[in-house]
Amino acid sequence: MTVQTANPIVQVLPETAPFSEEQRSWLNGFFAGLLSLDNAGVTALSPAENAAVMGEADDGAPWHDPSMEMAERMKLAEGKPFPRKLFAAMAQQDCGQCGYVCETYSAAIADGKERRLNLCAPGGKDTLRMLKTLTEEAGSAPAAAPAEDAPAAPLGPLGRCRENPAFATFLSRRKLNGEGSEKETWHVEFDLTECGLDYIVGDAFGIVAQNDPRLADAVIALLGARPDAIIDGKSLRDILIADRALGPAPDALFQLISYVTGGETRTKAKRLAAGEDPDGDLDRLDVLGTLHKFSQARLSAEAFVEALDLLQPRLYSISSSHVATPGRISLTVDTVRYKIGTRPRWGVASTFLGERVRPGDKVPVYVQRAHGFGLPASPETPVIMCGPGTGVAPFRAFLHDRKATKASGRNWLFFGHQRRASDFFYEEELNAMKQEGVLTNLTLAWSRDGTDKIYVQDRMRERGAELFAWLEQGAHFYVCGDAKRMAKDVERALVDIVAEHGGRSSDEAVAYVASLRKLGRYQADVY
Repeated sequence: MTVQTANPIVQVLPETAPFSEEQRSWLNGFFAGLLSLDNAGVTALSPAENAAVMGEADDGAPWHDPSMEMAERMKLAEGKPFPRKLFAAMAQQDCGQCGYVCETYSAAIADGKERRLNLCAPGGKDTLRMLKTLTEEAGSAPAAAPAEDAPAAPLGPLGRCRENPAFATFLSRRKLNGEGSEKETWHVEFDLTECGLDYIVGDAFGIVAQNDPRLADAVIALLGARPDAIIDGKSLRDILIADRALGPAPDALFQLISYVTGGETRTKAKRLAAGEDPDGDLDRLDVLGTLHKFSQARLSAEAFVEALDLLQPRLYSISSSHVATPGRISLTVDTVRYKIGTRPRWGVASTFLGERVRPGDKVPVYVQRAHGFGLPASPETPVIMCGPGTGVAPFRAFLHDRKATKASGRNWLFFGHQRRASDFFYEEELNAMKQEGVLTNLTLAWSRDGTDKIYVQDRMRERGAELFAWLEQGAHFYVCGDAKRMAKDVERALVDIVAEHGGRSSDEAVAYVASLRKLGRYQADVY
């Protein structure tokens, strides 16, 4: 995207638009700041700075729990320094999608090294609004900085950061579900030989996907614009497919609508921009739904584009080992499809990978190095892996890596899904590894095969004595999957196992698991 300067909104909105001088000033500052944020590169912290940030506070970050609600996290951060409040506002997943972990992203914002407040993808609008509030209260407000004042940060290494992706060749997709499954899951492969990228197990793979052209066309139709209208040297249709997010409508779009409408319509748009839900339909207000709701608003294509968020890359856990299959990389992807009301919704990257990208296509990608998630340094260390559904992805990588390197450590995998007949991903591979001795234990849980719903945490409890014995023998424990429910349930089961089979009180069991985490022996890859 080309950086615009000099009052972009005044240039693109109709001269008859009903703006007050105050409104024009707000719009100019906001969108100039947005443009500067969109185009600023990430300034990575040096190892020394990163270490200093990670060790600067001794408060224990009690809010660093992805299952905790925002209000509770912010309550725990009351009275803390500005960087810690920013930290509490993050989604706490340490997913790396922003190019940092939660704590270092917060520190970079506080230090003025990172001007973009919209990088926390799992936190979404809630995190963005809280970051804006906190920065305004602190008097820093990086989002309001003029475009010309934004520092030009150098791009990171090619294919190693979201700002500078490389191109990988899409090879194939293979459906992992059998007949009767309620899911649509794909094993996806890319060729890395041309771009020269490598990775280690535990890393994530960033995909710079594109919106479904059908959705972009529907948005253009409701906007009443020409698809070939040129904005910054690119057609409107191409921008909406490749550059701008068409998911939940951003506050800036509601704010823009409030400035070109009046009466009750304007009031509702302003309330939506403030995070309210005046008509109880906020869950339906993606960009297309918003244009439908406010069909009387006449927006120029330029102003509309500027009000949208940038399309963010998506990160996926890597399900292959570079040691076992050099030059290739694989992902395990659930295709996201659902309905809100009568309208179908599609996940951007998951449907891109599941249906739109074709073999031979070049796709912008990057490798996101893992933050505290990977195999033990010693090949002799036993590992326990808990990964239901697509959470099995990094553990398939772990197993292939350990097999390729002939690591002697024992391996135990807990895998679960809905039905064994249709949802046992990589069944032949895993059973073969069990027979070969690569997998010491393969423990399975199926939640829809009987009258009782059985989950991986239930199987953990059933094998609690053996699991605790592995921990006492130095095993590392891993979990991958849903942050809000599954990962929390697994941690609770682990605490209960330590209490029951380790003869500890509840508090002592919690402390035991906390010590595992501190020592790097309890690692989570959650989303």
